[in-house]
Amino acid sequence: MFTTMNSLLQQIKKRRIDQNLKQKDMMLRIGISRQQYQRLESRGNPRLDTLELIAKGLNSELMLIPKEKLSEVHAVLERDTSELKNKPAKRSQDKENRSLSEDPWQDLLDDDQ
Repeated sequence: MFTTMNSLLQQIKKRRIDQNLKQKDMMLRIGISRQQYQRLESRGNPRLDTLELIAKGLNSELMLIPKEKLSEVHAVLERDTSELKNKPAKRSQDKENRSLSEDPWQDLLDDDQ
C-alpha cells in the first residue's frame, strides 16, 4: 500500500511541475496552505475528497484503471505527450517558412481541421 500511495504522490508532484505550478499556487486552486500541501505531497495520506480537490486543481481526473489495461493507458498518454511536444515545433517551423503575404489564412484554423 505504501508504494502505491508513494507513486500517486509522485504523480501529483510531477503533474504540478509539468503545469509550472509551485506548491504555494495550490492554495489558490484548492484552498489549502502551502505547508499543508507540501506535507501532503511529500509524505501525506490524503482522504479521497482531498485527492479529488487536488486532481481538479491540476486539471486532472482520478480514475480506477484495471491492471490489464494499464499498459495501454500508459501508451496512449506517452503518445499524446510526444505529439504535444512535437506540434508547437512544427507550427513555429511552418510560420518561419510562410509569410502572411504568402498565406493570408494562416493560423485561422488548426492544422488538424
